[in-house]
Amino acid sequence: MKNKFTAIVLMLFSFFIGFQLNGMIATNQKEKGRVTSIGGVFFKCKNPKEVRNWYKENLGFSVNDYGAVFEWHHGADSTKKGFTQWSPFSEKTKYFEPSTKDFMINFRVVNIESLVSDLKSKNVTVLDSIETFDYGKFVHIMDNEGNKIELWEPVDQVYEKMGLDMGATTIK
Repeated sequence: MKNKFTAIVLMLFSFFIGFQLNGMIATNQKEKGRVTSIGGVFFKCKNPKEVRNWYKENLGFSVNDYGAVFEWHHGADSTKKGFTQWSPFSEKTKYFEPSTKDFMINFRVVNIESLVSDLKSKNVTVLDSIETFDYGKFVHIMDNEGNKIELWEPVDQVYEKMGLDMGATTIK
């Protein structure tokens, strides 16, 4: 009887320790910032409206005033939606500066504060402070070849609602 009791106590203790370690591992993973996917592709062109229409007519894009939004589902949790923005900008835009390139990539990230802190510790050029909007947090960095990169920690539910409120549709 005593051996059964000891076995049960050891089993419960092992379960408790495993549960605690799993929580600590999950917390550590949550605290580390990282890129999870591409959030957007932005490029300069002579006439953004004509480019949007060309993609609509020839490739079936569902466009709005900003470009197009691709809707997808998270691999780890297929009940959660994610979005990737495609946007042609005027060739005269200053938004990509200080980069002299004609494109900018937006990466979706988790834990943007942690990621920015890590990037600063590695002497990566962080161009601005993290800006917070209801649909997510943003910051801009430069890569080692002078490409401006936008980092976005999205709030997908709010982003989706904004699109619905605009009457925009997504590409699925």
